[in-house]
Amino acid sequence: MKLTAKRFRTRRPEFPAAPAEGQTGLFDNADDGFGPGKFPTANPANLSSPAEVASEATMDKIKQEGLTGRQLRMARKLAQKYGLPATSDFDAVRVLRAAGVDPFQRTSMLDLVTSGGRPVQMPESRALTNVPQGDTVQLPQTIKPIQVPSTEARAEVNHAADIMKIQRDLSRRRRRKSSLLIARLVFFVLLPTVVTGWYYYMVATPLYATKSEFVIQQAQNPTAAAGGGLGGLLSGSPMATSQDSIAVQGYLQSREAMLRLDEEHEFRAHYSEPGIDPIQRLEPDATLEAAYKLYKRNFQIAYDPTEGLIKMEVIATTPEKSVEFANALIEYAEGQVDHLTQRLREDQMAGAREGFEDAEVKMMDSQRKVVELQEKFKVLSSEVEVTLITSQIGQLETILSQDRLSLQQMQSNARPNAARMDPLERRIAALESEIASLRGRLTQSADGTQSLAQVQSELLVAQADVQTRQLMLAQSIQSMETARSEANRQTRYLSLSVKPIPPDEATYPRAFESTLVAALIFAGVYLMISMTAAILREQITA
Repeated sequence: MKLTAKRFRTRRPEFPAAPAEGQTGLFDNADDGFGPGKFPTANPANLSSPAEVASEATMDKIKQEGLTGRQLRMARKLAQKYGLPATSDFDAVRVLRAAGVDPFQRTSMLDLVTSGGRPVQMPESRALTNVPQGDTVQLPQTIKPIQVPSTEARAEVNHAADIMKIQRDLSRRRRRKSSLLIARLVFFVLLPTVVTGWYYYMVATPLYATKSEFVIQQAQNPTAAAGGGLGGLLSGSPMATSQDSIAVQGYLQSREAMLRLDEEHEFRAHYSEPGIDPIQRLEPDATLEAAYKLYKRNFQIAYDPTEGLIKMEVIATTPEKSVEFANALIEYAEGQVDHLTQRLREDQMAGAREGFEDAEVKMMDSQRKVVELQEKFKVLSSEVEVTLITSQIGQLETILSQDRLSLQQMQSNARPNAARMDPLERRIAALESEIASLRGRLTQSADGTQSLAQVQSELLVAQADVQTRQLMLAQSIQSMETARSEANRQTRYLSLSVKPIPPDEATYPRAFESTLVAALIFAGVYLMISMTAAILREQITA
């Protein structure tokens, strides 16, 4: 593949030549603004040289080109590389163009490299040719180009070598990156995975897990179930006992349950045995929080709201101890279930029992008052007494009416018999007196005794009070029976669906699964760190 010489041609700016001795310079005829006379300050000796003026004009043109900061930095670096004096970035552009190098053309760097890889030595200065003095503006002459090796020959000879060098550099970089990547993978992924697998296969203590399941049930109420409604729909569903199940789950996962298990079954002593590996072993002088973390890790208790089951998994170093801990927790759960409804049942029964006892006492008091009134008035029943006196008055009234008729018949005779009329009159008077006395007993008090009307009123009030107390006693009895039925319905029962059975082989650790998960975790962490570092590196170098 050949490169033409046209590709390596560069444009060289023409600088104004300095005037020779005896020639008139560019500023000899300059008008100083003070007429035809010469002013001392208008002497060209006080002005800059034409080369400096041309340089400043070229600098102004370069500044007006609108070059970017990156282009200026590239020009400054290229000028420093070839040893060209430059006082600023714009001056670097000027001196590079004066040297025949385009600082913004990528191929210009290859033009200045020889076959041996050394940069072409640039001339330190360029001689400017003089031009004759004239009235017109003087322009710089064309500078002779630097004698450089033929571009075609260099392209033919060094192009393949450059390509091989680039390929070798790329291959070396790829090998270095591959080696670095492999080293990082070994250090950050493979080595931690090997250490994790060695721990699970060789060091970790085998643990035995005992699983059990139980459900909290509620006593069925036939009346509520038959009545229907929302209570009847939820009575047989897990929603009826969900609060109790959640409360039992929270209790079994609490520090109180752990302390009780430690007190009764030596929880901390079991996990502090020297045969357990250091990572899973609990120190004998460990704090309560450390023991509680171990308890939560080895005692998994979960509640399934769809089925209403409480699932429990207990992990220990021996199958027997695992079953022992599981049975102890089930016993604690039963006690907690009884404790949840005990206060409610006691409150319901206490209120009903107090109401029944109060109604019974008041009924006995009212009954005793009726008896006292009967003894006081010597009357068993006021209604009977009134009926008896009323019947006596009626009989006496009948006899009195007959005697009065008889007396009237005797008095109707012309000569009445006085011997027969006197006894009849006395009898009529006695009957009237007796009837008046009986009537007086009904409504009038006599000899410090109360009338039968007052006695009957007090007895009726006392008897009505007795009847009211009897009705209230009957209602309290019914309320107590209802409360007893409701208390029985509030009773919760713990039904064990899966009993704890000791396993015959270790459940944990699962060496292969745990090692694989650890490898995936280490690989993910390494990938995240690598991506973050690459993004930060790109942002910094951009």
